[in-house]
Amino acid sequence: MSKEAQQRMEKIVSLCKRRGFIFQSSEIYGGLNGFWDYGPMGVELKRNLKDFWWRRNVHEREDMVGMDGSIIMNRAVWKASGHEDTFNDPMVDCKNCQARLRADQLPRKDDTPYCPNCGSRDLTEPRAFGLMLKSYAGPLENDDNLVYLRPETAQAMFVQFKNILETSRKKLPFGIAQIGKAFRNEINPRNYIFRSREFEQMEIEYFCRAEDGLALTDYWLEERLKFYEDIGIPRSKIKIHDIPDGERAFYSKKTYDLEYEFPFGLSELEGVAYRTDYDLSAHIKHSGKPLDYFDEEKKEKFIPHVVEPSAGVDRTALALICEAFDEEEVTDEKGNKEVRTVLRFHPRMAPVKCGVFPLLKNKPALVEKAKAIAASLRPHMMVFYDEAGAIGRRYRRQDEIGTPFCVTVDFDTIGENGPEKADTVTLRHRDSMEQERIPISELRARLEAAIF
Repeated sequence: MSKEAQQRMEKIVSLCKRRGFIFQSSEIYGGLNGFWDYGPMGVELKRNLKDFWWRRNVHEREDMVGMDGSIIMNRAVWKASGHEDTFNDPMVDCKNCQARLRADQLPRKDDTPYCPNCGSRDLTEPRAFGLMLKSYAGPLENDDNLVYLRPETAQAMFVQFKNILETSRKKLPFGIAQIGKAFRNEINPRNYIFRSREFEQMEIEYFCRAEDGLALTDYWLEERLKFYEDIGIPRSKIKIHDIPDGERAFYSKKTYDLEYEFPFGLSELEGVAYRTDYDLSAHIKHSGKPLDYFDEEKKEKFIPHVVEPSAGVDRTALALICEAFDEEEVTDEKGNKEVRTVLRFHPRMAPVKCGVFPLLKNKPALVEKAKAIAASLRPHMMVFYDEAGAIGRRYRRQDEIGTPFCVTVDFDTIGENGPEKADTVTLRHRDSMEQERIPISELRARLEAAIF
């Protein structure tokens, strides 16, 4: 990471804590590596992201249904899927500084790996490190009661395929969507919330006939690119990596990685994988239960293939913050130059949609009117009421959390400067900082048209 990129990342991390987006988990006890808490602004950002993903992929489609699987499943699920035996990373120890590192991610010099922390080349031989977090379900902590916190949400959709098929009465092609937590005991969590031990996934398993798998993989790639454009990440900022033969998972016939240029480098945002019939076939074999599909029109029975678009909520939230973060030099009302920090979120992703301010907090008529406007907007969008400090400082606070619009109630609003502007307010636009005068009666419609 370049010095400039590192400084940018440090500013983003600082802003996220200062403005209530992200906190280190258990911070007062020294934290816990790989775990994060989302504050008031962060949880709104994540909720907006997940709600829009669900709306776009489930509510607006006829060929998609949702489910919410349990975090802990029968251990046999993970035996059948291959996770219990093969879900691991190669780990090495640095003999000099005792750091534990992923062997496949070590920097190299003269084709020799070295420790990124101290530079030593004195490393242990790689060994397998299991990534699934273990627990026990039952009164005894023994092998019979061993369970895992799921490392992915996908398997619940495969093992419930038959139940969902029969109850939803869908025909191929159709998909199952799920948003939920997953857990991986990462050797070396890093890059802020990008790689954590507890994270959230937004996944689709789209079931189809074998002959349609490759075409649908390309179709879902395009759908996912459109989605990112609609939340404020331009297509030009996403690199499509067509994973070549030999580098894909053994069961995949086609995989695209969608990569975004974070300050710490180009990294995977989402994968779109054609998983063939591997998962359903594995569960049929190990459970002995039928998970096939019967085509009524063609009178044939077969095991569906599946295309999987899989995105990380936390990674996408981080990408939204990195894409939105900006600093610019502006001139304040006294003619002094200052740096304005602003998060230029797409309005539909912004945690707060509108800030509402009385010009002065010691004028009851202004305060009463501003509070009434805020109350009228709250059933329809997230609103932040603020009466503390100079109006310019209030604008800057809203800029730093990405609020796209601010409404100011002034003396014109309450008619003290004549009836011409009574019941109008100043609407301030975050990105341009331009202000316009609009009637209160038009405010909600104007905001909803711009936000949603």
